[in-house]
Amino acid sequence: MIIDSHCHLNYNPMFLSLKETIARANKDGVRYLLTISTEDKSFSKILKIISDYDCVYGTYGIHPHEAKNHISIDSKKIVQNIKSNSKIIGIGESGLDFFYNHSEKKDQLKCFEEHINAAQETQLPLIVHTRNAENETLSLLKKKKKEKDFKILIHCFTGSKDFAFKLLDLGAFISASGVVTFKKSFDLANTFKEIPNNKILVETDSPYLAPVPLRGKANEPSYIIHTVKFLADLKNVSFEDFSKITSTNFFRLFGELN
Repeated sequence: MIIDSHCHLNYNPMFLSLKETIARANKDGVRYLLTISTEDKSFSKILKIISDYDCVYGTYGIHPHEAKNHISIDSKKIVQNIKSNSKIIGIGESGLDFFYNHSEKKDQLKCFEEHINAAQETQLPLIVHTRNAENETLSLLKKKKKEKDFKILIHCFTGSKDFAFKLLDLGAFISASGVVTFKKSFDLANTFKEIPNNKILVETDSPYLAPVPLRGKANEPSYIIHTVKFLADLKNVSFEDFSKITSTNFFRLFGELN
């Protein structure tokens, strides 16, 4: 059993052939999929998808790129949306992206902190997007952890080894996407080699970041098998064992699913 811990099923081209996309994933051993919210206006699509497909669960959150369009978002609104459906099991994706800076830093920081507040209140995992913002991400997570504990999942990790182990010190889980399979991701692969197996999840971030040998194509959840195989070989464990390990980690973080 494999769990795709981060995909965007409400995005095209997957949304245009959702039934077939999910069927292919199930056929290749993907038992559960977590479809991730990025903005308020698309949340209705997330709710429809998780209602239509038993194997799909969802989250609510605002991507840092969209912070500028959600200036008024607060933890109360986030919690309200989370509680609207029992299959909403996580918060995010939220975080800081200072690579593209589609939203001003102050707006990203405010939005991120409101998501952390919601994670503290609900004790549901916070799914964190962080790019070119290692120091700022760590600083805010550390500050808020001192106030009240909360669960952290770093999605599509591409940062430094130092960053990874500082996140692990905060109790975070770290998710690997297809990026780890890229030929130029030598340092990233070495980092994942050193991250404890019991702290790793896997994801596609589909429709983005298709793994080798499918790089350049529109990604989809069934392609996660290539990332799992790469990591299993890297860790010198069997495909089946690594699939089980990452699924167990998912359940430890999110709880058992129906």
